[in-house]
Amino acid sequence: MTWTTQSITRRAALAATTGLTVGALLPPDPASAAVAVPDASYTNPVIWQDFADIDVIRVEDTYYCSASTMHYSPGAPVLRSYDLVNWEIAGHAVPVLDFGSKYDLNGGRGYVRGIWASSLAYRPAERTFYWLGQIDFARTHLYTARSVEGPWSRHATLPQVYYDAGLLVDDDNTLYVAYGNGTINVAQLSADGRSQVRTQQVFSTPSNIGTLEGSRFYKINGNYYIFLTRPANGQYILRSTSGPFGPYTLRQVLLDLPGPISGGGVPHQGGLVRTQSGAWYYMAFVDAYPGGRMPALAPVAWTSDGWPVVQLVNNAWGRSYPAPAVPPPPRQVTPLTGVDTFDGTVLKPRWEWNHNPDNAKWSVNNGLTLRTATVTDDLYWARNTLTHRVQGPTSTATVQLDHSAMLDGDRAGLALLRDSSAWIGLKRDGGATRVVMVDGLTMDGNWNTTGTGIERAGVSVPGGRLWLRAAADIRPGASRPGTFSYSTDGVTFTRLGPAFAMGNDWRFFMGYRFALFNHATRALGGSVRVTRFELSTP
Repeated sequence: MTWTTQSITRRAALAATTGLTVGALLPPDPASAAVAVPDASYTNPVIWQDFADIDVIRVEDTYYCSASTMHYSPGAPVLRSYDLVNWEIAGHAVPVLDFGSKYDLNGGRGYVRGIWASSLAYRPAERTFYWLGQIDFARTHLYTARSVEGPWSRHATLPQVYYDAGLLVDDDNTLYVAYGNGTINVAQLSADGRSQVRTQQVFSTPSNIGTLEGSRFYKINGNYYIFLTRPANGQYILRSTSGPFGPYTLRQVLLDLPGPISGGGVPHQGGLVRTQSGAWYYMAFVDAYPGGRMPALAPVAWTSDGWPVVQLVNNAWGRSYPAPAVPPPPRQVTPLTGVDTFDGTVLKPRWEWNHNPDNAKWSVNNGLTLRTATVTDDLYWARNTLTHRVQGPTSTATVQLDHSAMLDGDRAGLALLRDSSAWIGLKRDGGATRVVMVDGLTMDGNWNTTGTGIERAGVSVPGGRLWLRAAADIRPGASRPGTFSYSTDGVTFTRLGPAFAMGNDWRFFMGYRFALFNHATRALGGSVRVTRFELSTP
């Protein structure tokens, strides 16, 4: 594709019809494939699910992004797209949170620890993906894989703490890391990535700005850029024309910019990526609790003196933009909603456990079997609770469950899981089984349990098979309801219990999830079998 005055004019005309502010544009990659300016548009958020602290890259014609997952396992999901708009979950860079027994719910709990903001990169010389992140403010771990599906393996553990790190693979294959909170540093790693060669402070955030963190590290047109967030309402960028160690100058990219989700926050803490045709985009997240932090996409132009400018619609991050001009995708990505019958013998990457599972207590074999793994009356302590992100703005999860192998004292069902939770499910006591709706599962600000649940409604159920349903409204703003129902035939559903008011405080970070659970309150040995899960939207 040749970058001509005509093509720039065509883009400007297209932008004018949408209210898009047009700035200077960098020329495209000369090796890019010919693509046409699309007639279609996309709407924000591009992903109405909880994926925060985004790092986004392109490898040839494919885009990848990673996100934070805190205490969920496997951690650090890697998503894939061919157009920056439609995404699928391809794998996880951290297969197991083997960072201490608390991530096994063994003597401790890892809630709101684990996988924080991390970095994803690709090293062409090795045809290898790199994931880098610090755990528990103690040390930094580097994982590698030849394919994002895996297998991923730990490549190195570094004694340094690279907080909110951004990994850069330079043109000469050197690995650099930008990191820090307030004080921003750059480290050079050894050629094999297993040790640090040097580190240097490159910037100290002025007191009038506050805190800058969430580093993303780029080399663009010979200059080095560190993209930084001001939590949770701003984005800034540092530039060096003299090498990775600076000196750097600072420019504001956005501050208190109205976002694309009604009631949600300011888009921030994401990454920059360049398409095959040379266009640039910024993919950030929007605080939108109770659902979490939702990825949004906006085009970026560059000033003539080399600074990025987010393209706005009516002085805000647009709810709609012209779709990126990219080659036709080789296939359609796997939707983030739909039916899972647990076919095969492994879980699909849409699923993440609440902490590490006890792998001896679950299996997939054309259906999911959950055997009780913990004796507790506290769901927050129960191992093998399997979670799935809620789809916004509203969605419904429906589960088909065989409960015939439950034992007395067992509790199994479908939850809306967060630091304030509720569930619909089965209580097996005295040889009888009832379907119940329970709320009042709560944690305090240190993530200690303060409530193990209050039964609000319950009825006896015949047979050994039941359908459970949870509906969630995760539009941000006022407290939103979750509702529960059940069915004995999979067709007619009966509402059970009152609406559950989902909490929208941000401090738990992760948004609400649908959760499948089975735990004992008396003795291990019982099980349930899930044969179908469906996530649907209106």
